[in-house]
Amino acid sequence: MATEMGIEILSEEQYRELQELESFDKKTSSWVQTPANIRKLGGAIFCDWRYDTVFVYHNGADSYYAARGFRGSLRV
Repeated sequence: MATEMGIEILSEEQYRELQELESFDKKTSSWVQTPANIRKLGGAIFCDWRYDTVFVYHNGADSYYAARGFRGSLRV
């Protein structure tokens, strides 16, 4: 979906940099780039912001969390 939109899903590092600008995902979480070997096995990584800290988690990409959003970047 991100490719269709013409954006790139944020990496974990980019997500951490985003949190330095403003607190995002204080009550939600967002998918971030996941290494190909993990995606091949059906997994995915997501992050959120709790307790002034970025937390990184994993889950199956087809889980009920599949409706989770993602953060992306657009280069102009």
